Amino acid sequence: MTSPSFTAEELIITKRDGGVLSSEAVRWFVAGFTDGTVTPEQAAAMNMAIFFRGLDGAELSAWTEAMIDSGVRRDLSGLSRPIVDKHSTGGVGDKVSLILAPLMAACGAAMPQVAGRGLGHTGGTIDKLEAIPGWQRELDPAAMTAVLDDVGAVIVAASDDLAPADRVLYALRDVTGTVASVPLICSSIMSKKIASGTTSLVLDVKVGRGAFMTTVDDARALADTMIDIGRRSGVATSALLTRMEVPLGRMVGNALEVAESVEVLRGGGPPDLIAITVALAEVMCELVGLDADPAAVLASGAAEPVWERMIRAQGGDPSAALPASPERHDIVAAADGWITHLDALDLGRAAIRLGAGRERIDDELDLGAGLEILAPVGTRVAVGDPVLRVHTGPGRIETARSLLDGAIVVGDVEPTPPPIVIERR
Repeated sequence: MTSPSFTAEELIITKRDGGVLSSEAVRWFVAGFTDGTVTPEQAAAMNMAIFFRGLDGAELSAWTEAMIDSGVRRDLSGLSRPIVDKHSTGGVGDKVSLILAPLMAACGAAMPQVAGRGLGHTGGTIDKLEAIPGWQRELDPAAMTAVLDDVGAVIVAASDDLAPADRVLYALRDVTGTVASVPLICSSIMSKKIASGTTSLVLDVKVGRGAFMTTVDDARALADTMIDIGRRSGVATSALLTRMEVPLGRMVGNALEVAESVEVLRGGGPPDLIAITVALAEVMCELVGLDADPAAVLASGAAEPVWERMIRAQGGDPSAALPASPERHDIVAAADGWITHLDALDLGRAAIRLGAGRERIDDELDLGAGLEILAPVGTRVAVGDPVLRVHTGPGRIETARSLLDGAIVVGDVEPTPPPIVIERR
C-alpha cells in the first residue's frame, strides 16, 4: 500500500459516523480493495456506510478517479475527429446507441461507445449487437483506435483493464443491498466512461416506471451528480432527462431492435425514437463544436453506410439475416377505445420471460425473441384488434401472458403523449 497511516477500520468508522474522507484516504481504500489488502468484508462495510452517509463532491471525485486509476486510461487524443460518448441509464426498447454512434460519425465526431449487457428488465446494447452474425464485442485498443479513425464509431464491451476496481466493488454491492446508492452508481458509470478516453459525454437519464429512476427529482439528482464527476475530471458533460413510461420505439428484443435501428438509419422509423436520438445528437454536436444538423443527416439516410462499415469493422455481416423466433402470437385489445398506456416495466419483464433477457446471469438468450408494438399509444382500437405481436419459442407465451395483458390500457379519451425529453441538465 502507498501509505501505512490508514487502516480500513478507521476509515469505515469515519464514514459510518458521517465524517469526510480525504482524497488520500479514499485512494488508499480503493487501491486496497483492488489488490486485496482491504478485505471483502471491509469493502462491503464501506459500501453500506456510503449507502447511508453518501459522499460529498470531493470524496466522490476522488473515489471515481481512484477507480479509474485502478486500470488503464485510454488516450484518444491522436484522433482527428472530436470525441464524444453517450450513456443511458437503461430502458425498455432503448436502442438509441445503435443509431447514435453511426449518426455522430456521419456528423463528423468520433464516438467510442463502451456498452454493456441487459440489466434487470432493461435491454443491453451488447446483447442486441450480438444478434448480428459474426459481430465481435471485443477489440484491442489499437484496433479500436483504428476503427474510430477510419469509421468514426465503435461499440464494444468494457475490457478487463478499464476500472477493474468497479468490478470488485459492484460484485459486493450486488449481494449486500447497496446497488441503489447514487454516489456508487455514478462512480461506477463515470469511471468506465472517463477511462475509455472520451472528452465529452452526454447522459440519457431515463425517468418513469420503466426506468431505474422513477421520479424526476431522483433522476435530476443522479444526472447532476454524474455531471459534477465528469466536469471535475475535465470531461465536458451534459444530460437529458427522458421519459420511460412506455417502451421506446415499436420493438423490444435484440434482433427486433437491430432491425428497427437500421430502419431509422435509413431515414424511417417511429417518431419517439427519432426525437430522442436527434435530441441527444444535438447536445453532443454542441459539446464538441460541430456545425451539423443531426435531424437532416438522419433523415437523409447518410448514417446507414457508416453503420455498415462499423459492423463490418467488428467482424459482423450487416446484410445477413437476423435471428427469428419460431412462434408469433398476437395480444389483442379487450375493449373498444384508445390505447392510453403500454406499461414499459411489465413489457420489459415479459420480454425476459419470452427469452429476450436473462432471469439468471447464465441464461442463454433467444436473440429473436421480443415484442412488436402494433398499436402504439394514441391508436384507436376495437375489441379483438392486435396490439402486441409476441416473438418467442415454444411454451414461453403463457409465462408472460398476464404481464402482456396487464400492460395494455384502453381508455375512452384520446391521449396526448407528453414530449419525450423532459429537460436538459
